[in-house]
Amino acid sequence: FIYKFDQTPQLNSSINLIDGWTMFCPFNLTNDDIYRYFIDNQQTPGHQSLIFGIRELNSTETNSYCLNSTSINTSLPITDELYDFTSNYELLIYTSGCYYLDENNNWKSDGLTVGPLTNLYETECLSTHLTTFAGGFIVLPAPINWSYVFANADFSKNKTVYLTMIFTSIIYIILMIFARFKDKKDFEKLGVTPLADNNKSDHYYYQILVFTGQRTNAGTDSKVYFVLSGDNDQTQIRLFSDPHRKIFQRGGINSFIIAVPKSLGLLNYIRIWHDNSGEGSSASWYLKYIIVRDLQTMDKSY
Repeated sequence: FIYKFDQTPQLNSSINLIDGWTMFCPFNLTNDDIYRYFIDNQQTPGHQSLIFGIRELNSTETNSYCLNSTSINTSLPITDELYDFTSNYELLIYTSGCYYLDENNNWKSDGLTVGPLTNLYETECLSTHLTTFAGGFIVLPAPINWSYVFANADFSKNKTVYLTMIFTSIIYIILMIFARFKDKKDFEKLGVTPLADNNKSDHYYYQILVFTGQRTNAGTDSKVYFVLSGDNDQTQIRLFSDPHRKIFQRGGINSFIIAVPKSLGLLNYIRIWHDNSGEGSSASWYLKYIIVRDLQTMDKSY
């Protein structure tokens, strides 16, 4: 394994043109073992890039350089010949760092060294001062070989991928249409409904907010009537209705405007009932609570 900072090393030139190298010898290793080569931050300042090369030793070189420890320190087998790897290997590159905050709240690394025990899961920081420091870490992603991707992009070789994308797109479109439909339904629930039996000559208004509960089958399709009573007067029997939207659904909030000839005074009670005209579970109704607001004085009654 050889490397050089900022420019491509010349393999057929002197070893002095290479910034660093190491030999990995595979003796007495299991399949789970890995080789690590560590370049610390004492070697990297001032450099913008790192170019490296790796090749497999042949049997003669393995015997010569790995069995003879003196050879490793004296020479390096660098040639410009073509070599083929006979074994599979994986290459993982990661960077890590040690930093501290200076007086200007800027991250600095002087006096800190990334230790040789640093690995993919943790960073060892060696410090020459007692400043509180932190570790920075990033795993570089493997580059995408776009030439390979487009060369193997036909449907027959990627049926699973294409079918997954097609089904995902179809499901997404269906969900988008359904969500849009539900949004329109939610939009229809907004607004305040004047009661159909309001008298045009009446000019004193109350807003009635009706909250239907969340329990199972809480909503109703039955007709709901009410009488609102105060110290000064009470209404006739009035009907809650809305020609444009369904009211009293489970968990719903319905707002109505009721017109009366004059103020009812301090409100005492509201008598409310329904006629069980809905079908099945929609006959009954779970009324949670009601808020009545005098739109002239803005007083609320619960």
